[in-house]
Amino acid sequence: MEFGSIEREIHVDATPEVVYEVVSTPEHLRGWWPDDADLEPVPGATGTLTFGDGTSPDATICPLTVVEADPPKRFSFRWVYEEGEIAAAGNSLLITFDLVSAGAGTLLRMTETGFRERGWEAALLEEQYNDHVSGWDYYLPRLAPYVAGLVQTP
Repeated sequence: MEFGSIEREIHVDATPEVVYEVVSTPEHLRGWWPDDADLEPVPGATGTLTFGDGTSPDATICPLTVVEADPPKRFSFRWVYEEGEIAAAGNSLLITFDLVSAGAGTLLRMTETGFRERGWEAALLEEQYNDHVSGWDYYLPRLAPYVAGLVQTP
């Protein structure tokens, strides 16, 4: 196994504009992915994603830096880097959400890269990669139902 990138595609029954908001704004991210999010979806902005109760010592708080914000086509950010560092290719992972209009909905392509570039020793690289694969396998399928709840008409 190469542990280089994670790629997923899902179809979402909503326009790219709606899906873009769901993958790029804190109030919508909280609906399907982290327990809390604090970010502004503009290039260069920094923020955090929190998994677990943010007041608990067991919470995981991940700094992030927005790389690209091109509504409604692409949103990307770097994360999994040490707090106080400036996110760059060798010290962080890059998540990219590409959105393509597909009929009445959107094809969302998620890619996470940068695992090998981190320079982790083999066991840590494999552990981190597998942890992120499991995470995406759990969280990404929650996105389409979350969006469906937003776009339902009464």
